[in-house]
Amino acid sequence: MTNNLMTVLAGSDMLEVDGLHAFDFTLDEAQLLITAMDGRENKNWRFSLDQVRAATFDETLHSWIIADDSGEHRLVCMSAITGNNNDEDETDEHA
Repeated sequence: MTNNLMTVLAGSDMLEVDGLHAFDFTLDEAQLLITAMDGRENKNWRFSLDQVRAATFDETLHSWIIADDSGEHRLVCMSAITGNNNDEDETDEHA
């Protein structure tokens, strides 16, 4: 596991922050923005690049600990599994 959250975020498709799954997140040259739904309510997190760089990885819980003015948050980075409808083993019997 890398010790750089910025690198891990670049390869992530989804995050879990404080137990909520978030598909909507943006890391740009100024900040990390995360939006997740909690029932019908939008939850938003905003972290500066300094806060992202200062995040530490918790080996026991396999998550990042990142702090802002309201306290510490747990962040899990995930890569989505993608697939297609093409079955590579299938042969064309109509040829």
